[in-house]
Amino acid sequence: MMPMIGLPADLQLGEKPLDGRVIAITGATGGLGSAVAHAVSAAGATPVLIGKRKRELEKLYDALIEAGGAQPAIAPMNLETATPNDFDEIVAALKRELGRLDGLVHAAVMFEGLTPMAMHKPDEWLKVMQVNVSAPFALTQSCLPVLQEAADSAVIFVTDDPERMQRAHWGAYGTSKAAVERMAAILHDETDDSSLRVHTLLPGPMRTSLRRMAWFGEDTMKHPTPDATAEAVVFLLSAQGASARGRTLDLRPAPDAQVTDAA
Repeated sequence: MMPMIGLPADLQLGEKPLDGRVIAITGATGGLGSAVAHAVSAAGATPVLIGKRKRELEKLYDALIEAGGAQPAIAPMNLETATPNDFDEIVAALKRELGRLDGLVHAAVMFEGLTPMAMHKPDEWLKVMQVNVSAPFALTQSCLPVLQEAADSAVIFVTDDPERMQRAHWGAYGTSKAAVERMAAILHDETDDSSLRVHTLLPGPMRTSLRRMAWFGEDTMKHPTPDATAEAVVFLLSAQGASARGRTLDLRPAPDAQVTDAA
């Protein structure tokens, strides 16, 4: 795992900290993905909405336009079945139509519920690994040349509580999140001398459908919406996010958070 930090206590992003940037978001119609799309749009960026349901993408597109943001781009794609050629094609279209890419946020996730290893269906295990690990790898690889053309760019991988993810019944999801942490650390080590920054984001509890599936006896309404987490994503994507390069931004509330110095 990369070293953990918290949000700067005196953080002030100012108006339009992502002005002119192009940010791709997977899982754009999900709880966190949708919040990130709205946040980056309000921050001045052009969001590229990646998701598997075109109709939901179009609804999000309309909502972003109504909110007064830059015109988004829509890229329908099912990460479960996407091939490397599909990722190359979407990046080529993005470069052709928008001319640049400044950020990639991996907000897509597959979670099939808590399951003991002995009962995990192999095909479901492979689907989770495809969406949560293999697809982010392949899409990031396709995006790297365009991202590294930018003077300052960022890739953000979303992780989950590392202590809980190694406990019983977290199965494919917990394993996939450990793999994402290692993938991000390796990519950071390989790109640390380039214009591309690699970050991981560890959210606190959020009011999302994934949370309801994992903690079905819990009143998820007591948790905040993903909006605050989305604002932290804006920080990582902005020029100020350079201070968090190669770090995990830990948003868990105290006392769960174990934040170390960034130095």
